[in-house]
Amino acid sequence: MKKLLMTCLLVVVLSCKNNSEEKTTAISQQEFTPEMKESISRGAQLYNNFCASCHLSSGEGIQGVFPPLQNSDWLVEKRKESIHAVKFGLRGPIEVNGVEYDNLMPQLGLSDREVADVMNYINNAWGNNVREPVTEEEVAAIKK
Repeated sequence: MKKLLMTCLLVVVLSCKNNSEEKTTAISQQEFTPEMKESISRGAQLYNNFCASCHLSSGEGIQGVFPPLQNSDWLVEKRKESIHAVKFGLRGPIEVNGVEYDNLMPQLGLSDREVADVMNYINNAWGNNVREPVTEEEVAAIKK
């Protein structure tokens, strides 16, 4: 009887947690225009295909090797540099969340639209909250 009661309590707690998470997600999703939602969706697919192998599926990276994108001060404070890194790759030291990284990020060969989509995804995932969309025109203006 005690096991049954604990199981029921656990189910109730988990269902309440899931409902509140769904509402939070739905509210934040409502803040985006349909175009931004599409860009983020395309960016998520691109991220999984090109970026997740190093930065991992939840953006936490590997400390000292591949910088985190999750709650990343570098993404927020260095918008142009972030776009440049996705567009052209990155070589040389950078500091992210107080940790230095000095590894090679290869150029991925993405189009300007794909770079914008990936940036819109990572700028609004894993605790990042950069609501200003990265546009294809903004990416095109970034030169090597």
